[in-house]
Amino acid sequence: MGGAPRAAGTTGGVMADDGAREFWYNPGTGEVEEGMQSPWTDRMGPYPTREAAHAALERARARTEDWDEEDRRWREG
Repeated sequence: MGGAPRAAGTTGGVMADDGAREFWYNPGTGEVEEGMQSPWTDRMGPYPTREAAHAALERARARTEDWDEEDRRWREG
């Protein structure tokens, strides 16, 4: 199989199939990882930039708040 070489203990390469770099956010460590370094249960992504991955948790919180508000309005009719 082709693709980027994997470091010991990783679950994926650093590049996407199209050759673009991928970044993941690990909510357990609070760190941005380049490539799929952690198990899927410990990462959010992929994101196209390190900055987008770093903002992943805040973006998820904001979306959850929006959905909660939509649910509240729907229940209240």
